[in-house]
Amino acid sequence: MEGAAAREARGAETPRASAPPPAPSEPPAAPRARPRLVFRTQLAHGSPTGKIEGFTNVRELYAKIAEAFGIAPTEILFCTLNSHKVDMQKLLGGQIGLEDFIFAHVRGETKEVEVTKTEDALGLTITDNGAGYAFIKRIKEGSIINRIEAVCVGDSIEAINDHSIVGCRHYEVAKMLRELPKSQPFTLRLVQPKRAFDMIGQRSRSSKCPVEAKVTSGRETLRLRSGGAATVEEVPSEFEEEASRKVDDLLESYMGIRDPELASTMVETSKKTASAQEFARCLDSVLGEFAFPDEFVVEVWAAIGEAREACG
Repeated sequence: MEGAAAREARGAETPRASAPPPAPSEPPAAPRARPRLVFRTQLAHGSPTGKIEGFTNVRELYAKIAEAFGIAPTEILFCTLNSHKVDMQKLLGGQIGLEDFIFAHVRGETKEVEVTKTEDALGLTITDNGAGYAFIKRIKEGSIINRIEAVCVGDSIEAINDHSIVGCRHYEVAKMLRELPKSQPFTLRLVQPKRAFDMIGQRSRSSKCPVEAKVTSGRETLRLRSGGAATVEEVPSEFEEEASRKVDDLLESYMGIRDPELASTMVETSKKTASAQEFARCLDSVLGEFAFPDEFVVEVWAAIGEAREACG
């Protein structure tokens, strides 16, 4: 039986301090809100300024512009950035600077011209708007087309010999034109962009291939992709810009097209490969519909390597 002294001693023991209550758990961090990207736009021949947002590719962009101005998306031939003029160096490609102003060039007059192919090359460089229209980006000085005053840079090619090419990609149109027989006349149906009064009569052409003007402003751009959602990315590096320019030059030389977004995609693909053979296999899986010839792929690989060395 426990004695009184023992009970007294136990009662004198210092009570054990209770553990502090657990700290309340911090609430999970809220997901970073995606910035609301709103772009200003006008019709190139003249209109009030509209605002558009919520697009992820070129077709959706055209739909938003069309909605803003109450026109059909098929009325839009192409867009330029920060200039209302038919300036192919300002052409909207796969990237839009977050502060860029978008000008939409819509269908104007339709015209037909007869051409006789007296040489292998017509002197045209073709591009497309990513939404079904191929158009003339450059006319070479002294070429067959250069001698036809009615044909202008910016004209959309709607039909060849009454065969509609609406919906065809630029490389398909360029191939059709290359395969036309010599010494046999053919007809081009063209649609010129609608112009403001101060632009009527303007005819741009160049025998040279100037560096494409940057279509970015600030530190970030909105990258439009043919497949997948648009993403906000850093402005391309010096290497990426130089390599893309070289690849775009080769696209024009080999295929008669210019496509900065295609060139950029090829440069991106090269970053994932260590040899020309591996690069060729990756291009086949990503861009197989172009059926690039082997010698072209080798030249592209070399050009990208040159750009990498030049930019350190």
